[in-house]
Amino acid sequence: MTSHQFACGRFKQAQFLPPFDATHKACVVTIGSFDGVHLGHQQLLQQVVAQAAHLQLPSVVIVFEPQPHEFFSKENAPARLMRLREKVQALFAAGVDKVLCLRFNQQLRNLTANDFVEQVLVKGLGVKYLVVGDDFKFGCDRSGDFAALQQQGEKHGFSVVDTQTQLATTEHDGTDRISSTRIRALLETDKFDQAAALLGAPFSVAGRVVYGKQLGRTLGFPTANIGLGRYRSPVNGVYGVVLIANDQRYNAVANVGVRPTLGGRNKPILEVHALTPTGNLYGEFVRVEFKFKIRQEMKFTSLDALKNQIADDVSTAKRYFQSND
Repeated sequence: MTSHQFACGRFKQAQFLPPFDATHKACVVTIGSFDGVHLGHQQLLQQVVAQAAHLQLPSVVIVFEPQPHEFFSKENAPARLMRLREKVQALFAAGVDKVLCLRFNQQLRNLTANDFVEQVLVKGLGVKYLVVGDDFKFGCDRSGDFAALQQQGEKHGFSVVDTQTQLATTEHDGTDRISSTRIRALLETDKFDQAAALLGAPFSVAGRVVYGKQLGRTLGFPTANIGLGRYRSPVNGVYGVVLIANDQRYNAVANVGVRPTLGGRNKPILEVHALTPTGNLYGEFVRVEFKFKIRQEMKFTSLDALKNQIADDVSTAKRYFQSND
């Protein structure tokens, strides 16, 4: 098998830029958004990796940036469960050899299902085996379903299989298929344990710590700030979290929001105050695991009122971690 490879580029109609190397002639492929890389996705990826090993071919996952619903709905699109970097890392962790990210633009949006198969899968990747979810559809005419793919496979000489829907039961919503939409709904209602059961791991956000205005330090609660780079977040408010930095875990309080008391922002930011010293984290890549919600984000009448509320939030988090450690 080849080493991990990632390629992201624009797609031009009638021309496909080979994402890897000139000797790349055949592969086992799957396609999707893979937002969250949850247990349903992981089941599909296991099938892809196993078939690639059987055929002694590389495994390739095709994703899109922006995600199709983001292209159509812009800032009204559903919140992402993970950013592209996190997604690619999770796909490689699942055993995938290569990840191809196609820029979802107007040219790609205008491709019919048949054009996508011929230009991307056949001419571009030389697909030999395609694995898709049981509800998979694609193409501007939405004609790219499993039956159509089977016909294209017979025409171009590649096999097509689908995966069975993976079901899971939670206390909140009973038994249903595992999906990114379902996980978002659990996060929005603060059901972190149940969301983790569908994700296969605690919900977390990762990113690089950036310099802020250091207002938290002025208030007596220094924070590590992580820009989310998106209009919407699947969580919003104040939370008890675990900050993972330099292979160490720190109990912490986090705010996800637009900081209305401090003038507001167009996009949310993640601010994390560790309950114990962490050292200088500027420029470090960190991960934040969400454990429980403390309250909604609020606008305060003064900085003193904000400072007092943060102190209460810290006390709430300390009590939680003392009783749950």
